[in-house]
Amino acid sequence: MTQKQDLRLLVEKMANLPWKEYPGHFGGALSKELAGPATTGSSRVDFRISRYAPAAYVGEHVHKVQEQVYYVLEGEGILTLDDDKRLMRPHDYVYVPPGIRHSFTNTGTTGLVFLVITTPADDEEETR
Repeated sequence: MTQKQDLRLLVEKMANLPWKEYPGHFGGALSKELAGPATTGSSRVDFRISRYAPAAYVGEHVHKVQEQVYYVLEGEGILTLDDDKRLMRPHDYVYVPPGIRHSFTNTGTTGLVFLVITTPADDEEETR
């Protein structure tokens, strides 16, 4: 028999979650973990909303096994994948497979707001 999961753990108001500047993120590059290891105990998915101040960025890094999807809601920025630079604007998205060097910088004059889905969610050693 399976245990019924407490649904109060699955429904949360985003306003109740703290903004954090995670390691490797600089200049006001903040994120909220909406679903993941810290909020739901998930090891399979990490779902975040990020808000980068103008000129804020995440430094170049590589995930060995994790896959990511970025979806831009507001603002604009440059996403670098290996040596390819792409301007990202609202409703643009990108899939980043494992092993690809990447970084993201707010190049606009307003906040850059985007969603990030990472799977698996488990913390892993990254190469910076």
